[in-house]
Amino acid sequence: MNPILLPSNRPAERFYRGGARISAFRGEDGDAPREPEDWIGSTTTVRGEPELGLSTLPDGRVLRDAVEQDPVAWLGDDHVARWGADTRLLVKLLDAGQRLPVHAHPHDDFAATHLGRAHGKAEAWYILQGGTVHVGLRQDVEAADLAVLIDRQDATTLLGLLHEVEVSAGDVVWVPPGELHAIGAGVLLLELQQPEDLSILLEWGDFAIDGAAVGHLGLGFALALAAVNRAARSRDELGMLVRTAPGSGSAFPVAADEYFRLERIPVDGSAVIGRGFAIVIVSRGEVTIDGRRLPAGSALLVPDAAGALDATGAGELLVARPPAP
Repeated sequence: MNPILLPSNRPAERFYRGGARISAFRGEDGDAPREPEDWIGSTTTVRGEPELGLSTLPDGRVLRDAVEQDPVAWLGDDHVARWGADTRLLVKLLDAGQRLPVHAHPHDDFAATHLGRAHGKAEAWYILQGGTVHVGLRQDVEAADLAVLIDRQDATTLLGLLHEVEVSAGDVVWVPPGELHAIGAGVLLLELQQPEDLSILLEWGDFAIDGAAVGHLGLGFALALAAVNRAARSRDELGMLVRTAPGSGSAFPVAADEYFRLERIPVDGSAVIGRGFAIVIVSRGEVTIDGRRLPAGSALLVPDAAGALDATGAGELLVARPPAP
């Protein structure tokens, strides 16, 4: 099996604005105002949709079906022995054309117990174009107080509860399950997450979504807020969530490794991409892999059966992988 060059896969009419920065990064045309996410190598659907979000391969199959038909070739023996045909990974490009709402995602146990889902949603971001992010509470907050702010839709106070951090290209942000966060307008990032579309929205006034109906995942806010971390993050703890990635090697904090992995590989002449299922993004420069000259913005889907790959040229690769089995 050979690596597959993937075009963008952008679910239309999302509830927030964005998309122009993805088009520019990918070198593609497109000016739709509400296509702020590119779901790369996706086996995951948008919540409530049967197919929207799934990546389609050149032979017309969706990747989800291809993996289910031959999981060992795609994911490797060890991965399949532990997790079967579950890729355990969703990779996105995200362009915040407006500030995203304050929200959080549930943990595995909560998602299994209350939503019948195989995963919660941990996520982490590699910043491609910087700006402001909001993550982690500055002070402890009671569930009843959050419920009042949600009921009032007091977006200013909700946002003010969070640490505000300026980020630059090459920074990473780790968002554990339950952590309240929001991405500021103008940020372009590569997001790795568990393969679910599960968000608990605390505000929705400026967004094209009925948050009162869907923001609690059908559970009601009294229960949904049980999935939210309401404990403050100290400045030291914040430094574990937001930091500059090392110039090479593992980019995310160790705490993220049980959910997914991101490797940063500078290419100056030649480099090797180790064997294993991966989604490879050329973040800058131009790199040749498997005989293909790949400019910045290219996305390559790599099955385990492709083996190790040689990369040559001058640039940088971001290699997204599931957790190690």
